[in-house]
Amino acid sequence: MDESIRKRLEVLHDHLRASCDGDNGNLHQCVDVQAVPTRAPSETDTIRLEDTRTGKKYSIPILKGNVIRAVDLKQVKGHDKEDAGLKTYDPGYVNTAPVRSTISFIDGDKGILRYRGIPIEVLAEKSTFMEVTYLLAFGGLPTIGELAQWEATVMRHTSLPLPVTNAINQLPMDVHPMVVMVTGMAMLGGLHPEANPAIAGQGVYKDRVLRTKQVVRALGKATALAAAAYHRSTGRTPAPPRRDLSYAENFLYMIDAHSGGWDYRPDKRIAQALDVMMILHAEHEMNCSTAAARHIASGGADVYTCLSAAIGALYGPLHGGANEAVLRMLERIGSLDQVPAFLEGVKSRKEKLFGFGHRVYKNFDPRAKIIRGLADEVFSIVGKDPLIDVAVALESAALSDDYFVSRKLYPNVDFYSGLVYRALGFPPQFFTVLFAVPRVAGYLAHWSESLDDPDTRIIRPQQVYEGPMLQPYVPIQQRDKADAPSMPAIEPSNASRRLLTGFSAP
Repeated sequence: MDESIRKRLEVLHDHLRASCDGDNGNLHQCVDVQAVPTRAPSETDTIRLEDTRTGKKYSIPILKGNVIRAVDLKQVKGHDKEDAGLKTYDPGYVNTAPVRSTISFIDGDKGILRYRGIPIEVLAEKSTFMEVTYLLAFGGLPTIGELAQWEATVMRHTSLPLPVTNAINQLPMDVHPMVVMVTGMAMLGGLHPEANPAIAGQGVYKDRVLRTKQVVRALGKATALAAAAYHRSTGRTPAPPRRDLSYAENFLYMIDAHSGGWDYRPDKRIAQALDVMMILHAEHEMNCSTAAARHIASGGADVYTCLSAAIGALYGPLHGGANEAVLRMLERIGSLDQVPAFLEGVKSRKEKLFGFGHRVYKNFDPRAKIIRGLADEVFSIVGKDPLIDVAVALESAALSDDYFVSRKLYPNVDFYSGLVYRALGFPPQFFTVLFAVPRVAGYLAHWSESLDDPDTRIIRPQQVYEGPMLQPYVPIQQRDKADAPSMPAIEPSNASRRLLTGFSAP
């Protein structure tokens, strides 16, 4: 880029930033100039490496996106003739990009999240969840007619097949609702052999109509599975879906209609709040569960198996269950006067702080800001949760303490979302389901993108083997002691003890 053009862009950026910050503070209503464009890498851009073991020098091409091909490092070899080449050791894939994607963008240092280039703040204010699912699925915003057709098609698929319902009913009534989601989604794959690559052939998803049908089917069934998960513990049957309601309204209807009467209709304000929460949770780049979906998809599995695996990954308390942990933490703190002591406990590592910090965001999570405002709206409708005062005090104290600020521990999306869900009357164990339902949209977008990506390969990471290279097999009669740690004692349950006494009776 010409230097004079760069300087003019920098001046324009500063003027726009000043007007946005100074007039009304509403950034997304201003021209969004986050950074001056940088020169794209050319074919001659390289990184030069010297291997001090051998003295050899290497030139590795730098590609678009400021990346290098990991496979280019295989040419870097030591003196050992059996050396397979240099690998990168990256536990947790902290600095590994396995895909190129156009779905969402995150700048963790600046607190930016965009779906297909549109800021999350704009979508939360102006869009609907159904419109966002279209955006994620097809890459652009729909027209009025396209959105109406999309919504109608999704809503046609909001009933569960009887075999899925029967399978869910076989689960214990106290089963965690996420188990219902994992089970139900996997079951759907068994009911559609025509859409299963293992049965219909690996090219089955090249059919765009068939592929899109699986997308709308999964989106529609997600709320039906969630309603079934909610009522597994109540012993009631979810109300039949209503296609004349919005996506969020229908979800609330399936959960509440039997209690509210057949003429029941969810409060539109509550449905709108839930709709915004769905938008905020719909997509978040290559997180743990999305990576799981792509991982399974790379092996050619059907879409429902991919979704079930992703939901299973989300079930983990370090991923989707964090908002429930926040609520438990706030309950444990209990009152405003206990906040200072709790934070001191965090500093001394006697307590754990949930809802602060993020693997990606090193600034405020933009979704947390939106949920904080949404919480006030929800409380104005259903009443204020007393824990909100504890949450506000905890946030204020942490953000005024250099211990937390220096470590970039800012509130994330989980900090206030649990309070919103609790105010809406959902039990804590259901919070992760409320995360899973909208995230299905993101999983589906990545699944579909992976099918079209010419660089897609079956995912098979390397490892650094540190075990014995070769050792003899010793016959069992000659072993004085086990080479490995002994198996821990696993005591039989009382029921097993009762059964065993029967077999040993004279």
